[in-house]
Amino acid sequence: MAIVRPFKGIRPTPRLAEKVAALPYDVMTSEEARVVVEGNDYSFLHVDRAEIDLDLGTDVYADQVYEKAAENLNAMVKKCILIQDREDSFYIYRLTMNGRSQTGLVVCTSVDEYIEGKIKKHEFTREEKEQDRIKHVDACDANTGPIFLAYRADVTINNILYGWMNNFDTIYDFVADDGVRHEVWVIDNSKIIQKLQHCFLEVESLYIADGHHRNASAVKVAQKRRAQNPNYTADDEFNYYLSVLFPDDQLYIMDYNRVAKDLNGLTTEQFLEALNAKFDVTKCDGQYKPERTHQFGLYVDKNWYRLVAKDAICNDDDPILGLDVSILQNEVLSALLGIEDPRTDKRVDFVGGIRGLDELEKRVDSDEMKVAFAMCPTTIGQLMDVADSGNVMPPKSTWFEPKLRSGLFIHKLS
Repeated sequence: MAIVRPFKGIRPTPRLAEKVAALPYDVMTSEEARVVVEGNDYSFLHVDRAEIDLDLGTDVYADQVYEKAAENLNAMVKKCILIQDREDSFYIYRLTMNGRSQTGLVVCTSVDEYIEGKIKKHEFTREEKEQDRIKHVDACDANTGPIFLAYRADVTINNILYGWMNNFDTIYDFVADDGVRHEVWVIDNSKIIQKLQHCFLEVESLYIADGHHRNASAVKVAQKRRAQNPNYTADDEFNYYLSVLFPDDQLYIMDYNRVAKDLNGLTTEQFLEALNAKFDVTKCDGQYKPERTHQFGLYVDKNWYRLVAKDAICNDDDPILGLDVSILQNEVLSALLGIEDPRTDKRVDFVGGIRGLDELEKRVDSDEMKVAFAMCPTTIGQLMDVADSGNVMPPKSTWFEPKLRSGLFIHKLS
């Protein structure tokens, strides 16, 4: 079962929604965020990346950053840039990119269901990133960025959502700078809310698609507040956190590519020869983007190659070892390049597929990196299979597009 709870959302006044809405804090650097907010005092990046309002060089994990985030959030409420709904509500959030739409339900999900494993993860988290969001959530007393959750599509839920959308007007409808259209509806009818709650009780599991660190930090803030308030009740807001739930058949996962700084002492010729033992290697006339699983693009010394994994290394019966990200990690990054832990090794970096193959060439041709690997995207089915097995994928296995905008929905913890 999946417990979903309505909440009194804090959200932008309609005329400012487009200016407030911002890409997630973790898809850009501080320097990029400073550029994005130029001329826009309303951007939610002033909350999610509050160091942009402090001196250049400020440690992004300094206490003053979290204090500034809370100050900026409170100021946006005080100035009525953000307003709070009077009634507990659900919200429908539809994103459309390149003619393809995905429609999610904005709710609060249960901390206890995450702890009990009913909200399933597919990645490990890093302690320093968790601590960053714990401090941010605690200082702001709010979940400021939604967790992106998936569920197996349900016809009844779809019918309720589309029925509402067809009969009521949006509160927001704008196209962002990246061409993604964002539409939002408020569901404030108690009977419809109860129907949706009942439907989700029949949903066996929720799956974290994007936002593992935000999810883990929301849970740890709740546990911290429980310890501080031993007489807490199940109704306390900090027991729930902000999420958007999407049906799996509407989701789009892009490739999440890799670049490495060196060949671990091998020459390019030696590296290609070593690859030949595990892959069929073919030189290409131009860029190569994998067309199916177990194919990889390789860019080195201004040349592209197609790699096709040989049957001996595919392990298709194993939900983890059969993943392309696992094959690349185990058979190439670890075995040949000596990159044992991609979460901590500074010799490897990750490039979201939204940036395209040109970005891989740029990183290599600039001599910042030596070699790039283009991946075939992981599927949502593979993600769910891994999560159901109780395992986790290698880091940076999935890149979801479009990205949910921050600042459109805020959940206050007290």
